[in-house]
Amino acid sequence: MERFVIVTNKNKDKDLELTGYIKKYLEEHGKNCIIADKKVNNIKHREGREYLSYIPEDTDCVIVLGGDGTMLQAARSAAYHDIPLIGVNLGTVGYLAEIEPAGIDEALDRIMSGDYYTENRMMLYGTVGEKNDYSLNDIVITRKSAMQMQTVNYDIYVNDMLLSNYHADGIIISTPTGSTGYSMSAGGPIVEPSADLILITPICPHTINSRSMVLPDNMKIEVLIREGREGQDQNVVAYFDGSGKIEMTTGERICITKSNKHTKIIKLNKVSFLEVLGKKFNK
Repeated sequence: MERFVIVTNKNKDKDLELTGYIKKYLEEHGKNCIIADKKVNNIKHREGREYLSYIPEDTDCVIVLGGDGTMLQAARSAAYHDIPLIGVNLGTVGYLAEIEPAGIDEALDRIMSGDYYTENRMMLYGTVGEKNDYSLNDIVITRKSAMQMQTVNYDIYVNDMLLSNYHADGIIISTPTGSTGYSMSAGGPIVEPSADLILITPICPHTINSRSMVLPDNMKIEVLIREGREGQDQNVVAYFDGSGKIEMTTGERICITKSNKHTKIIKLNKVSFLEVLGKKFNK
């Protein structure tokens, strides 16, 4: 690897002390390294949607400093160009981050020497009409405004067949990677991240028999926004990993499938997911 990009959460590394250290370390070892600027390099998806990519496409590796949220934001751009990334955990839980700050020198040495492997993490692809986006963790369809008191009526279709109706605050469609995120907080199951599955979890459902569902990754899932009480229009937003968003209203539907893109996460140690899970839960 010769060309590196550092993506930093400036709230976690306020003075860019660790960011600067990593950049200098890589350059002293003859590598090219830049600090990403999120304000540059607007490109378009082949599907025609504007998409922000602040990672040059000739990058060999993206190093992300922050928590899982920063990793998710970087992943959407890195996956578009098929670039692997690795995280330095400056957050709290950090399921996606591989490196702790104390071990940064050893980690960089191993990456430069090729002593690592990569995991391909499944992503989701969602479309609403002409608009579309990708997600590594989840797509959350929920009320547009916190001031909107009514719950939302959703119809869930799987492969064009009506599966269920939810009367809930929202719906989470997640990947196995996202099973330890919002889906878990809403009562969804925890899934080993290498699995090929799609999870559907309602947020605060208002019916007793509403449960999470686990489906094969080859299923097409559609969420239709139905009328509210007394025929009122419902305004919702589909959030992609908490950052990208597409607004929807009554009668519109979002189609969600497994993406043809993968997030490539660099791994330095063959630690089982259960071991990582146990350490995180016991912190």
